[in-house]
Amino acid sequence: MAVSMGTLKPSPHSFIIEPIDNADRAISFQSLSFASSHLSGDKLISPASLRSRRCSSGVNSYRSRTPVIVSPKAVSDSTNAQTCLDPDASRSVLGIILGGGAGTRLYPLTKKRAKPAVPLGANYRLIDISVSNCINCTISKIYVLTQFNSASLNRHLSRAYTSNMGGYKNEGFVEVLAAQQSPENPNWFQGTADAVRQYLWLFEEHNVLEYLILAGDHLYRMDYEKFIQAHRESDADITVAALPMDEKRASAFGLMKIDEDGRIIEFAEKPKGEQLKAMQVDTTILGLDDEKAREKPYIASMGIYVVSKDVMLNLLRERFPAANDFGSEVIPGATSIGLRVKAYLFDDYWEDIGTIEAFYNANLGITKKPVPDFSFYDRSAPIYTQPRYLPPSKMLDADITDSVIGEGCVIKSCKIHHSVIGLRSCISEEAIIEDTLLMGADYYETNADRILLYAKGSLPIGIGKNSHIKRAIIDKNARIGDNVKIINSDNVQEAARESDGYFIHSGLVTVIKDALIPSGTII
Repeated sequence: MAVSMGTLKPSPHSFIIEPIDNADRAISFQSLSFASSHLSGDKLISPASLRSRRCSSGVNSYRSRTPVIVSPKAVSDSTNAQTCLDPDASRSVLGIILGGGAGTRLYPLTKKRAKPAVPLGANYRLIDISVSNCINCTISKIYVLTQFNSASLNRHLSRAYTSNMGGYKNEGFVEVLAAQQSPENPNWFQGTADAVRQYLWLFEEHNVLEYLILAGDHLYRMDYEKFIQAHRESDADITVAALPMDEKRASAFGLMKIDEDGRIIEFAEKPKGEQLKAMQVDTTILGLDDEKAREKPYIASMGIYVVSKDVMLNLLRERFPAANDFGSEVIPGATSIGLRVKAYLFDDYWEDIGTIEAFYNANLGITKKPVPDFSFYDRSAPIYTQPRYLPPSKMLDADITDSVIGEGCVIKSCKIHHSVIGLRSCISEEAIIEDTLLMGADYYETNADRILLYAKGSLPIGIGKNSHIKRAIIDKNARIGDNVKIINSDNVQEAARESDGYFIHSGLVTVIKDALIPSGTII
């Protein structure tokens, strides 16, 4: 991978970053060496390991340092930032993607699958975002932790990445680690930190410098190498990815206050009321102009962390052995005992796909013009997924505007506007699809299959003739009959009609996977 190198020059808006102490300075990253195996060879020595006394000595070890000036580019994710990791991320960083809990806020999309396995953007799944970001940044050792409905996720990852991650002297992998009971720990994962703690015995075996903790349900594109470089240059124990946030959404996130050095001095997990107002800050410290700073007066955690290996082991085993969550327990705890917990600005598109409404908006956002919220067409940082070898989509006398069409679709004489149509979708004549996410199908049905289904009184997969669907999510393999109207004309906001094959959340109708909606149905 080619990189450009330059000199970081002081600027009037530079952050103050403290250097490593004399003992740390004696060892440079250039002197580190790796064995060809990620599980053997001499143990990597880093400044972080020499700093491990911080976990027990508190803040006193920081006070004798002389500050140096570092450009804000070192703590921002911008296209102009310089990146030159040594040692490189492929050998020194272990990616850990947290699959999340039961995904109750995304139900019924999570009825038969883990949250990271939910389809996205016509061809992809949510997990592809975090994995692709890792691959694009040469992070090739990746674990995915999950405990709910992991069969679909495991199948997708094995088909998409298993054969592409390895190679001579490159022991890359993407591996699912499901929650399991053991004599030492009879419980399932109790939270994000507990999930990592239960597999520390495995993570510890990897000869790396840092753990990169990611979420499997976010939509964004990020250069993790710049993130990791900022962590190393600022001599941090933990670095938290952060972004400016408006007041409307701020209470749904962990919020922080930072000093002029970018160091986190206060952290509050999902504050409400007066506690929320108390977390307001002047976000011009992040480089925002006055107008944007007024619109977004909070600094929110993205739930993405770089943690030095020795620090992680000490925090989860010694300091906070009962802590279950990173955001509400481990990060505030690390701040309270004087560890260097730094903030890293990410000022670009990012969406937490935690609810049905957020999921719907994120998908429809890729149809925006002239510039979508998130683009799958970035040549320098592509999003990878399972190769399915499907034929091109076929559109016969169809009127399609402002939409994204996945692979292998058959669309006949219908009207589609501002919608995302998933792979293998079949849409019949005179159908109208508006403002809708149609996830498609896992397989095709032959003409013989269709004849047999009609004979049994059932329906083929797809959208029937003369059906009208507006502002809805249609999960995979749904069978929608002829003359069906899914338009929520009564503007119902919430309804649970699982026996009828659908739910309504925030006014959005969601048809369940494999559901059958008989001909003539009106929702």
